[in-house]
Formats: sequence, C-alpha cells, structure tokens
Amino acid sequence: MAYWLLKSEPYKFSWDDQVEKGEGRWEKRVRNYQARNNMQAMKVGDKGFFYHSNEGKEIVGILEVTKEAYTDPDPTKNEDGKFVTVDVKPLEGLETPVTLADLKAHPMLSQMQVVKQVRLSVSPVTEEEWKEVCAIGGVKKAA
Repeated sequence: MAYWLLKSEPYKFSWDDQVEKGEGRWEKRVRNYQARNNMQAMKVGDKGFFYHSNEGKEIVGILEVTKEAYTDPDPTKNEDGKFVTVDVKPLEGLETPVTLADLKAHPMLSQMQVVKQVRLSVSPVTEEEWKEVCAIGGVKKAA
C-alpha cells in the first residue's frame, strides 16, 4: 500500500463535501504532469490525506483509492486526454487537523512534499510520515 496527499480548496470542494458525496471521482482537476504521474501510480486500497489548501492549509481527513487512474472525463479541461483522475471514498476525519505550520515545525514532517512543493496538488507520503500525521491528528486506525 502507498500513501498520498490530495489537495482541494475548501471553498470549491471541502472534506465535508467529500463525506456528503461519498465514493466517486476525485473532484479536483489535476493539470500538472507531476501530479498526474502521482495519480497514475495510485492503486486500489492506497490511502490518502485530504488537505484543505489556500484556506485552512491543513490535513483534515483520510481517503481510500477505490478506482485506479482513468482519463479525466471533463472535455473542457482535458481536450487531449493527457490528464487522469481516480475514484476515492472518505474513511474518517482527523480528530485534530494537522496544519501546514504543524508540518513545518515537526523535524520529520518538515521534509514532506506538501512542505517542499507547495503548489503540487497530489504528492506521495512516506509510511513514517503517514503514521506520524495520523498520531498527531488523533486517527485511531492509521493504516
């Protein structure tokens, strides 16, 4: 199993929106090749943090990948078919959101890609980072 971090602006699509929606296509349109490559590497059963970007700047929930990468069906933004999406389902919210400031201040987490590449909307998370964020966020079942 691999771990990921997926960003969404909460004013466009928030964790609460994801919980209400349930399982389905990841709502954030990915138009960056590195983020696309990360999505293409996702496998069914992989876990991901749901991160509120721009407003809040915090990890607020945990997702599970339920369908591997497929061509993003939005023709207005994917005319050439180069971009993909995945299906996800919400698993649980963090008891305590883990902010970008928390990540930057933590010796181990300060090296996460979300800290180093702030504009990247989909990034990998190491198993050690995953466990530490889950512990800080009060997640009962980290894996």
